[in-house]
Amino acid sequence: MSNATAVKFGFPSTVVAETDHWLVLIRPKQPTFGSLVLVCKEDARAFSELSPAAFADLAGAVRGIERLLRKIVSYAKINYLMLMMVDPDVHFHVIPRYEGMREHGGQVFADSGWPGPPALAAGVDLDAAAITQLAEAWRREWRAA
Repeated sequence: MSNATAVKFGFPSTVVAETDHWLVLIRPKQPTFGSLVLVCKEDARAFSELSPAAFADLAGAVRGIERLLRKIVSYAKINYLMLMMVDPDVHFHVIPRYEGMREHGGQVFADSGWPGPPALAAGVDLDAAAITQLAEAWRREWRAA
């Protein structure tokens, strides 16, 4: 199941994991390496509209995200941004934060905003091949944990 927000962020090719109520997607523009989008599958336009089941399921999704990103990024902090200014469905931008650089696939990923707020406009735009490669690798990692 998907919604307009999930589709905008590349669903289904960007899927890393899926719970009963949430999709974990690779964020195609990576302000930091490992940036994700956590999208609720329910038809909700406000956080307060989520069902009790979606709220309960959020805990498991967050645990999975943090376990995954701890291993692949070794972040110092993690930001969950619920911006919802453009995309209508309930979702979070998940931005792992770190000092310095991370490298992957010949690309360098800086946290341009460190140690302040994340610089969402900065970052690396992943191409389709990079998204496919990361999605496959991160899905395997998610399942292995």
